[in-house]
Amino acid sequence: MQSFRTEIENPVVEKDILELANKIELFKNGKVDEEKFRSLRLARGVYGQRQEGVQMIRIKLPYGKVTSNQLRRISEVSDEYSRGRLHITTRQDIQIHYVDLDRTPELWAALEKDDITLREACGNTVRNVTASETAGIDPNEPFDVSPYAHAVFQYFLRNPISQEMGRKFKVSFSGTDEDTGLSYMHDLGFIAKMENGIRGFKVMLGGGLGSQPRHADVFYEFLATDKIIPLMEGVVRIFDRHGERKSRAKARMKFLIKDIGLEAFRRLVEEEQLAIPQKSVIIDAEAYKISVPKKIVAPKVEIADQKAFELWKSTNVIPQKQEGYVAIGIKVLLGDFYTDKARLLADLIDKYAAGELRLSLRQNILIPHVHEDLVPGVYTILEKLGFAAPGYNKAIDITACPGTDTCNLGIASSTGIAEELERIIKLEYPQYLEKDDMVIKISGCMNACGQHNMANIGFQGMSVRTKDKLVAPALQVLLGGGNMGDGNGRFADKVVKIPSRRGPEALRRILDDFEKNSSGIPFMDYYQQKGEKYFYELLTDLSNIENLTQEDFIDWGNEEKYVKEIGIGECAGVVIDLIETLFLESEEKVENAEESLVDNIYSDAIYHAYSALVNSAKALLLAENKKTNTHAGIISQFDEEFVTTGKIALSTTFSSLAYQIKENAPTKEFALSYIKATQEFIAKARSLRTSEITA
Repeated sequence: MQSFRTEIENPVVEKDILELANKIELFKNGKVDEEKFRSLRLARGVYGQRQEGVQMIRIKLPYGKVTSNQLRRISEVSDEYSRGRLHITTRQDIQIHYVDLDRTPELWAALEKDDITLREACGNTVRNVTASETAGIDPNEPFDVSPYAHAVFQYFLRNPISQEMGRKFKVSFSGTDEDTGLSYMHDLGFIAKMENGIRGFKVMLGGGLGSQPRHADVFYEFLATDKIIPLMEGVVRIFDRHGERKSRAKARMKFLIKDIGLEAFRRLVEEEQLAIPQKSVIIDAEAYKISVPKKIVAPKVEIADQKAFELWKSTNVIPQKQEGYVAIGIKVLLGDFYTDKARLLADLIDKYAAGELRLSLRQNILIPHVHEDLVPGVYTILEKLGFAAPGYNKAIDITACPGTDTCNLGIASSTGIAEELERIIKLEYPQYLEKDDMVIKISGCMNACGQHNMANIGFQGMSVRTKDKLVAPALQVLLGGGNMGDGNGRFADKVVKIPSRRGPEALRRILDDFEKNSSGIPFMDYYQQKGEKYFYELLTDLSNIENLTQEDFIDWGNEEKYVKEIGIGECAGVVIDLIETLFLESEEKVENAEESLVDNIYSDAIYHAYSALVNSAKALLLAENKKTNTHAGIISQFDEEFVTTGKIALSTTFSSLAYQIKENAPTKEFALSYIKATQEFIAKARSLRTSEITA
């Protein structure tokens, strides 16, 4: 592990990787609690798989941008540490699977050679910042959102305010009113706007999917670009302090807003502004490095099948605002492709494009900056790679999470049924190769990683039990969801639950009915016209489980009989109830505060100290068998249990001590006094705990 010290130039990154290596060693030696270790590795992109003893690694790729060198590096790492397969996620990340835990630090170190991080790709953190894959090239965009998405990514990476939240926090940027970044289903969604010649964003707050989807609220109709980072810092701070921590199912920000109301949340954010170090963060969009397309003479090529080429051009070639250039979409089945093709793709974009590609929210690849003259030549190369399938972002392009292939939470196969449905559309409904007004998505469980509950047609993995107590894989059919643009969306209705093997027949009935009766209107409008009851009656006979065959007990993509197996979810960290561990964590946070103080990053120093205060208070409350939840709850509860009763002597209330964080500007003087007060409090808390143990 010491080789990292010489191979990595960035000392912050080096420290991260060495810490992971050290914690792995401590964990293996039984010196770190399993749940605490899980929380740490998740925040480093290391995620447990359904298969025992191996890890999934999530590679964080802000707004889906990947350079040719980064793609080669990811391929090299996948070959060395995994199995050579790359999986594009619905958040524009890349995942690799079957990685040995012991090798994750060196894997991470290898990625960092090309500025690729794992940090905060999982866990209770600000997850990957997503954006429209056409950002920077869209003819309808008021400006390129890429510099702003990148600035948000940089600002919150390793930021102490977002390291141990109650749940994950998701952010998106949309380049136009089409809202292809899907702002309405994010914790914070930004839609590019211009007002009186000033760049800004419409801001959406508190959306989310999962088992209880919630449509985001409009937080600002227009917010200038220099205000988006201060606003987000305020939002994250309030979520960290007041968000649920006990019940994972209710810990997303959407539940906090639902509980206290939008205006109460807005007041808390406004009150927090004094503690935020910068009231304006100007993002220099002009300094953002834009990829420059190559200029070469178009090679002479022969197109073997002109009809196939014309179909592909009609569905996969996208006009750019840059005259003479287009973007080329690659439809990637289930988001899976292999490193041999990835390397050849990297060579292709170096030679014929701008050395850059974008991963999409629909698990595809977009190559921007291809000159129109080069399109036939690029097509012939993509055809050889198996990357020339038509239907980019069309109805045939089905989104699916990994499901039971690798995920602990998967209940039924999502990839297997997705492949079958794509096959049926291609063979039986070829007109949908060119239709983009039909969106089909599949998730293996209720957590909606495949975004099934915002699709026109969605399927959720479930199970059914017969009267003989036999269990078969099943699908919940959801209909009528979709993106309406400008921050508006509609969530799909749960219509009927059917055995998985009947999924294809359900799709046929839905499409046949739509083709026959819709009169050319979009599916979302047709569904609203007909209503849930109409489609329930259309499909309800498929839900009958009295007549199951042997085939119904074998899930799609499998040969063995279905067994329902659900592991422990790792989409977020867990609450740690080990008192000594909490005190040790508090001392580590104080050390972090002192380091930030030396670096003159006073706001970080203050937040580390605040976290140490809350952590130590939580330790004593747990020692008294008191249930703890939100930070705000811990602070008030500590006063009730320890300060008011005289169990611990403070010169003021604990609330007054802790909440100095929001009543003072982040100056050096305040940071020094706050850290000192924190150290004194921890010493008293430690002393009380020692006296109770030895009494």
